[in-house]
Amino acid sequence: MTRPNILIVMVDQLNGTLFPDGPAEWLHAPNLKKLAGRSTRFKNAYTASPLCAPGRAAFMSGQLPSATGVYDNAAEFPSSVPTYAHHLRRAGYQTCLSGKMHFVGPDQLHGFEERLTTDIYPADFGWTPDYRKPGERIDWWYHNMGSVTGAGVAETSNQMEYDDAVAYEATRKLYELSRGLDERPWCLTVSFTHPHDPYVARKKYWDLYEDCDHLLPTVPDLGYDHQDPHSKRIFDANDWRSFDITEEDIKRSRRAYFANISYLDDKIGDILQTMEDTRQEAIIVFVSDHGDMLGERGLWFKMSFFEGSSRVPMMISAPQMAPGLQEVPVSNIDVCPTLCDLAGVSMDDIAPWTTGQSLVPMGQGVERTEPVAMEYAAEGSYAPLVSLRYGKWKFNRCALDPDQLFDLEADPHERVNLADEPAHQGTRMTLSAKAEARWNLEAFDADVRKSQARRWVVYEALRKGGYYPWDYQPLKNASDQYMRNHMDLNLLEESKRFPRGE
Repeated sequence: MTRPNILIVMVDQLNGTLFPDGPAEWLHAPNLKKLAGRSTRFKNAYTASPLCAPGRAAFMSGQLPSATGVYDNAAEFPSSVPTYAHHLRRAGYQTCLSGKMHFVGPDQLHGFEERLTTDIYPADFGWTPDYRKPGERIDWWYHNMGSVTGAGVAETSNQMEYDDAVAYEATRKLYELSRGLDERPWCLTVSFTHPHDPYVARKKYWDLYEDCDHLLPTVPDLGYDHQDPHSKRIFDANDWRSFDITEEDIKRSRRAYFANISYLDDKIGDILQTMEDTRQEAIIVFVSDHGDMLGERGLWFKMSFFEGSSRVPMMISAPQMAPGLQEVPVSNIDVCPTLCDLAGVSMDDIAPWTTGQSLVPMGQGVERTEPVAMEYAAEGSYAPLVSLRYGKWKFNRCALDPDQLFDLEADPHERVNLADEPAHQGTRMTLSAKAEARWNLEAFDADVRKSQARRWVVYEALRKGGYYPWDYQPLKNASDQYMRNHMDLNLLEESKRFPRGE
């Protein structure tokens, strides 16, 4: 059979509430809006875990963090866990990654045959939280509110430098693929780090939002004393007491964030234009790893099950799936089985251990009824948190905290916790039963603590004496680039040209 090419565009920390049906009308994102017009669009898509590494490992594998063991941003992604890159490569695909995936551990490929860039974050265990020390802030890597007070304009930054390289390498790879020197179908993943904080943007994009009507959150800061227990832990982890956040800080942070969506839109437009120029066709998936609270309720960044943090944009353009809006909740762990379904690749060998479900039937009119599950067991938590999105309901549980139950149709901003309301005890009991059938929180907590303790021992040992980093080193062989004397100049010029000459 002829298998389709696949392009996956992943972004980092993009709030899904800004994508009610593709990009919100007021966002300057013409390329994403054009892509939305030919895509199945998932209004209520969720991360598996609202943090980079656990969310991405779940996205790639179709499994929750409790199954992969990737609980936080310093947890090793085991080489034995198959990803969509493994499944597709096994079926004959060439698989390539340009950009971020936040792999931790010595395996920095996880099924990708080729990786065009290094990662932007460390690959070792140095960012491991420690449940044995609740309330401890590890200042050199924990988020703090300096991203908010420092928001503004810059023409370059660590993250711009990275994403400029990601886009360049991706377009360069598309030119290489267009030459047809490898007959295998391809799967190219292009993964950007924007619009992840710090909230810093180039002036050309900043200027697009000068008169934006969305620079203040819908729900203002509730004040620390009026937050739920987990939100208080996030405030403390973010060192909020050391910063005085003004309304102007909030406006500048949100403006830079929106500007970086437009920056990304330009990068994605370059990639899609390169595909068009080189006459290549592919299934296209657009998704984020998690969202950003953007000051709603006074919260920033992620680490929360509230909508801004946990909801992500997801769009799939594929011949087998009809363009249009799907409102039933789905998860980014559904991407792995969806890609395999679209490519005609069987996952039967590991089906009993895969949580995600193919979204192809939804793009063909089939209704989905399974709840969407989320987990969080990283910084800002002292015990694992779990969540179910089921129909209009969201149910959150942590052994340390009171349950939360929200009706997202009547209360989209999650202001009213219905868990103790007599009229909603039937719903609470139903969702509680579903949560208890899925999770043993005591065992989950024990597994997280064991993982953390082991990693602290290994990390401290490996930083003594000689140090061998796991950071990915992109392979570049200059002797195989351009023209060299082991090549035939005539064959080289012909093979490197697209379209071919007569």
